[in-house]
Amino acid sequence: MKIIKLLVLLVFVGLIVAFFATGLNEQLTLASFKAQQAELAQLNSDNPWLVGGVYFGLYVLVTALSLPGAAIMTLAGGALFGLATGLILVSFASSIGATLAFLASRFLLKDWVQSKFGDRLKAINQGVEKEGGFYLFTLRLVPAFPFFVINLVMGLTPIKPFTFYWVSQLGMLAGTAVYVNAGTQLGQLDSLSGILSPGLLGSFVLLGIFPIVAKKILDKIKSARVYSGFKKPKSFDRNIVVIGAGSAGLVTSYIAAAVKAKVTLVERHKMGGDCLNTGCVPSKALIRSAKFLRQVEKAKTLGIREASATFDFAEVMERVQRVIKTVEPHDSIERYTGLGVEVKEGSAKILSPWEVQIQLNDGKTETLSTKNIVIATGARPFVPSIPGLEEVGYYTSDDVWNLRVQPDRLMVLGGGPIGCELTQTFARLETLVTQVEFAPRLMIREDIEVSEYVQQQFEKERIDVRLNTRPVKFAVEDGQKVAYLETTNPVDKSTHTSRVEFDALLLAVGRTANLTGFGLEDLGIETSKTVVTNEYLQTKYPNIYAAGDVAGPYQFTHTAAHQAWYAAVNSLFGRFKKFKADYTVIPWTTFTDPEVARVGLNEQEAQAQGIAYEISHYGLDDLDRAIADEAAHGWVKVLTVPGKDTILGATIVGEHAGDLLCEYVLAMRHGLGMNKILGTIHTYPTWAEANKYTAGVWKKAHAPEKLLKWVERFHAWERG
Repeated sequence: MKIIKLLVLLVFVGLIVAFFATGLNEQLTLASFKAQQAELAQLNSDNPWLVGGVYFGLYVLVTALSLPGAAIMTLAGGALFGLATGLILVSFASSIGATLAFLASRFLLKDWVQSKFGDRLKAINQGVEKEGGFYLFTLRLVPAFPFFVINLVMGLTPIKPFTFYWVSQLGMLAGTAVYVNAGTQLGQLDSLSGILSPGLLGSFVLLGIFPIVAKKILDKIKSARVYSGFKKPKSFDRNIVVIGAGSAGLVTSYIAAAVKAKVTLVERHKMGGDCLNTGCVPSKALIRSAKFLRQVEKAKTLGIREASATFDFAEVMERVQRVIKTVEPHDSIERYTGLGVEVKEGSAKILSPWEVQIQLNDGKTETLSTKNIVIATGARPFVPSIPGLEEVGYYTSDDVWNLRVQPDRLMVLGGGPIGCELTQTFARLETLVTQVEFAPRLMIREDIEVSEYVQQQFEKERIDVRLNTRPVKFAVEDGQKVAYLETTNPVDKSTHTSRVEFDALLLAVGRTANLTGFGLEDLGIETSKTVVTNEYLQTKYPNIYAAGDVAGPYQFTHTAAHQAWYAAVNSLFGRFKKFKADYTVIPWTTFTDPEVARVGLNEQEAQAQGIAYEISHYGLDDLDRAIADEAAHGWVKVLTVPGKDTILGATIVGEHAGDLLCEYVLAMRHGLGMNKILGTIHTYPTWAEANKYTAGVWKKAHAPEKLLKWVERFHAWERG
């Protein structure tokens, strides 16, 4: 294959060299053609088929080789053959030549480009696969855009050759007609600028706005096809119906009500969703209690000779419920009703793109017509299929808060953020914990040193961490719950099975989107692991949106709230302006001790994507406040563009990492670099100074050494 590619390349290079060596490039000018116009016209009159054939072949060759002169040849086509014949010849010749250039680019370069830049081109490839024909059509309608560049670049994408051909044929037709028409008046032109007569200028203006008009027409066509079979109401009960009162649903409803839209929010269970009732709030409340016990253990490091604490597990868990109750009013029906949101307690089902049926909790049924619908149904813990799982019973992050009797021995499946947070928390509450993770390390999405640091801390706290391990069977033997665990040796791939006894099992192996029971299947709304949406969060039906965990790609409360803005604004005002959901700066924190906080790229992601970076690393053991707090451990690591202070990402490990991260989130979101952080006054002594010192590390590494040597000489001269 390499030899064939080389031969094809040599043929192309040879033809291009011959084109310039024979002086053909000098013939394809306006002056040259005008000088020979009379002779060519006479030759065409005597041998129209011959001249037409030669012209057609030469045009294909020039276009296929991406040579200069296509514009002159198009004008010549109009001058020699007239508008109708010239348009036919140029239209087909240009499309065939463009397709040959497209195929050559694909054959010679596509594999290499995709292998080297595939990750960066992923979004482009997906867009081309989905709407490549329309993208190409739009580009073809703008004659100022270099067509040869389009030919070569599109060859590197997944668009099909036949699609490329017919879209090019159609898309270039309008521009070709303008040029050919100008060619019919070539005798009156003294330069290419003469083409820009008022009439032709009007044609180009129309060509410029035609992509917008074409997009609107295409949207109408798509809309008619998507909504066929459904009758759109003449009026609507609501501007928007939101299904699900978690973070995404609450924020969507709040925004809609704030701009005076009539909005109904439907929730079948509890207001606040997972975050309030089973996720963020209860877990952080429990973590705080456990952290206090850890601080008591370390009292001597603070100069406290003796300190102790006793606790009742049931009382600790009751405190968790009290915290939930305290936060609950923030997400309550009363609050949102006061904000202008109509809240319905019940189960919602989408009957049509404009109708939602609500089975109210009181037994009544209500159907609302609505202009827009937002699906914000959230997610639930994933339960794997493992033999014996149902026999031994299990908890998830949904119901572990119901525990009132402390298990002596807890097995946690999962080494991600939820699994790690709850593993450490229960261990600090004096439960013996065995943590089982199939991956080779904990928190697999973080850098290796982060995973190792957290694991070392876990082992210090007497947590039995089992990596490269999966449960193959659960059972109850002689009244005792047991797990059979298969561990793989990462070196020789050998396996061995161990038997571990436990009293309670906690599943923390991920979450799965709530996709069923809402009418999505009946309407043919595409789902994969989540509801499939476009960049505007629209589903198959442009007036039905999805946001939050049910939409992905991140399952964070703050990301759900972030998406909610796009869902609300696009649904209510999308006819005027739509906004693409922006995921470029998404932060997250794992609330282990030490905390692990991150935004943007970390090292392993940068390496995987082939992105060059520099590292600025600052150890928190150097920070005055950390030393004073007896918490001088962890670090701040910032990735920047080589030679620049542009921040690619930041990872912080240590006390208050989640709070410290905010400065980097702000900087990345608004295009601020390390110099701006260094130039910002930070209160002394605070943890936030760590960010300034990290910026100082960057600055020191980029000090202008040559200039400093001259400055040193200047100071020496000043001293005499």
